Amino acid sequence: MSKTTPAIRGVKARAVVVPLKRPVKNAFGVFTSGPLVLIDVETDQGVTGRAYIFAYSNLTLKPLVQLIEDLGRELVGKPIVPFELMAAMDAKFRLLGWQGLVGMAVGGLDMAYWDALGQCANKSVAELLGGSPKPIKAYDSYGAVDPIKDEKELRRSLDQGFVGIKIKGGDGDAENDERVVSGVRTLLGPDIALMIDFNQSLDPAEATRRIERLAPYDLHWIEEPVPQENLLGHAKVRATSPTPIQAGENWWFPRGFAEAIAAGASDFIMPDLMKCGGITGWMRIAGQAEAASIPQSSHLFAEASAHVLAVTPTAHWLEFLDFAGSILARPAEIVDGTLTARGPGLGMEWDEAAVKKHLV
Repeated sequence: MSKTTPAIRGVKARAVVVPLKRPVKNAFGVFTSGPLVLIDVETDQGVTGRAYIFAYSNLTLKPLVQLIEDLGRELVGKPIVPFELMAAMDAKFRLLGWQGLVGMAVGGLDMAYWDALGQCANKSVAELLGGSPKPIKAYDSYGAVDPIKDEKELRRSLDQGFVGIKIKGGDGDAENDERVVSGVRTLLGPDIALMIDFNQSLDPAEATRRIERLAPYDLHWIEEPVPQENLLGHAKVRATSPTPIQAGENWWFPRGFAEAIAAGASDFIMPDLMKCGGITGWMRIAGQAEAASIPQSSHLFAEASAHVLAVTPTAHWLEFLDFAGSILARPAEIVDGTLTARGPGLGMEWDEAAVKKHLV
């Protein structure tokens, strides 16, 4: 091993609840703020690797912070070699299992490792992975919308150059879904990709009925129509759907994607960097997607996703839902509907004054 490989000196985790520019409503509730855990991996080369994870609920912030810092104490002195550290985590949690909070912590730490390596090499993570930063086509990600009340906001997305818009469904009946989709499609016109996300809220039979009802509106994809663990249900819906099925944000680590692909669960996949094993896990999934010719998009974490999509053979769309912008020194910037990775590392630096303001 090279003597220049940085080693871990310490790990710090902090919980923040950040404001959202617009609330995100789905079939199960409304996010009016973003509960995040910020991760700092300090190295013996004076560089700090940074990443954040999305806790989904304020209730999980404290246990995630404690878990990450407890893991961090065991990591002190270890060289930052992400593949070896991932193997060690796999062995450590083999009997417990590593979905849920454990998987989130592992994914977040992995992103911070890659950020540290990039900073030490003065290269972007995209370059470390053998590629280069380039504009990645993004879609603007909304919650449930009303085509009349939210018209101004939707038009603002078009003005930013977005050529894709995603909205949430399933918070009402089929008639409401059709009313919203019809209204948004009329507003956007025929040339903008329109996606709808059901957030696992339907059973296969109801999903099939709604998809048929929405078919005339030329949807780009139907996302998570049924519970994520119901791979056979996804495959059953997909078999008769006139619209491509998208899923993957809630499948865990590369093994979860191998099972889903084998089941024929979706036409597209969209790993979540926090749940798929960070950047290390993403790259293994990208190989599976290439072999199966499945277009691969991202879920959340736009700053880091821009790096991995730049080296993903079947790269499709980047989801833009800005949770971290208010605590970053340089928030992610959409240019003509695209996002380009920044460096060195993941190109993220905390705005410490803002972090202090939103600490919990």
